[in-house]
Amino acid sequence: MVVALFGKSLLESPPPVDAERKRALLAFQRRLEVRFRNLSLLNLALSHRSFANETGDVDNNERLEFLGDAVLGLTVSQYLYEQLSGRAEGVLARVKSIVVSEQSLVALARKLRLDDVVLIGKGEEASGGRSKKAILADAMEAVIGACYLDSGLAAAGKLVSRHLVPEVQKVLEDRHRRDYKTLLQELAQRKFKTYPRYRVTETKGPDHDQTFWTEVTVDRRVFGPGKGKSKKEAEQEAAEFAFLSLESSAQQ
Repeated sequence: MVVALFGKSLLESPPPVDAERKRALLAFQRRLEVRFRNLSLLNLALSHRSFANETGDVDNNERLEFLGDAVLGLTVSQYLYEQLSGRAEGVLARVKSIVVSEQSLVALARKLRLDDVVLIGKGEEASGGRSKKAILADAMEAVIGACYLDSGLAAAGKLVSRHLVPEVQKVLEDRHRRDYKTLLQELAQRKFKTYPRYRVTETKGPDHDQTFWTEVTVDRRVFGPGKGKSKKEAEQEAAEFAFLSLESSAQQ
């Protein structure tokens, strides 16, 4: 497959699409409400590196993930700039960080049943990879990147607007799952003129199925540890402990 971008050609090798896979991709794009001209590009977006490594001679979705992350950030930033004209930059940044966060992308991936169609290796399958947040969030970003390459920025923007912009209102109404890392950073800067510092205290499990424990230090006070299947998840839990504790102390 050759994709033209800025006058150049990007050579990619997506996994083959047989009749059964084509049906699955068509069903997914109907849920996505986007029609791909090139289904192989969508297939590549749904191909995790574990699948590519086991299969051989095919690429994975990491480059599309990189591109999709940028498209997602730009689209949400433009929407916030235009729709929240009276809000300060700090508010826009906080709302954006939540809307484009891993948890928002995972929620969307599960809503679209992306976990049913993502291609993962046998090792990842055995370790529950189909439900891993990082795999789902990364694949969701890759799908956005694939849409951009397939049909342009306007089409990718519509995809993001249709599925993720509604999260903006939830954030403004405080109906989202709170991003405690951002909240803790804001509190630490405001109250202590410092930044939280995270440290992994323990790691268990094989490389493909690790669990992390992380603690966070704010103004020489240590909180946690938080536990998670990724460092981000463990940091988020540690940040929640710290934020709720410091917020409670401030109210006493």
